[in-house]
Amino acid sequence: MDLVLAAVGMFAVTNIDDMLVLAVFFGLAAGSRRAALHIVLGQYLGFGAILAVSVLGALGAGLLPAQLIPYLGLLPLLLGLRAAWKIVRPDDDAPAFNKVGFAQVAAVTCANGGDNIGVYVPVFAVAGIGGMTGYIVVFLVGVAVWCAAGRFLAGRPLVAKALSRWGHLILPVVLIGLGLVILAGAL
Repeated sequence: MDLVLAAVGMFAVTNIDDMLVLAVFFGLAAGSRRAALHIVLGQYLGFGAILAVSVLGALGAGLLPAQLIPYLGLLPLLLGLRAAWKIVRPDDDAPAFNKVGFAQVAAVTCANGGDNIGVYVPVFAVAGIGGMTGYIVVFLVGVAVWCAAGRFLAGRPLVAKALSRWGHLILPVVLIGLGLVILAGAL
């Protein structure tokens, strides 16, 4: 039971920023089931990559040197700049968000996970295989809860109205800010 409580707390603390990003993504999806599915799949894909790197790091593989982790901030920064560019120079032939694949959500999730990796690797390393498995199971359930909460927030009338009106402006700001915060760790 202690492991479950520790895992829930660790997941919440290391992923609280994902709540805002998920709410923005779900708000931009504008009720499209297909887009919502892409968001959930993208979140699981990105978080799965974070877990894979963390497990490999904990097992001593050293897949990603710690000094490179902050440079993952380039992914959301570039996605945010691209989204901002599309506001300034809209392309009428460009697909709407709800027709975009889950790769963008996965890239943002993965890039935003640099701090997660820094926390998970040492915890996984001392938890052993059984403990690591317990953490991973709790974290994967946490992703589902986070996706549901993000969709719930985006579905509240006041939030939905704001996101539908301002979401296309909020997304680049959130992504650029997130990228800059992550990159600040490299300095």
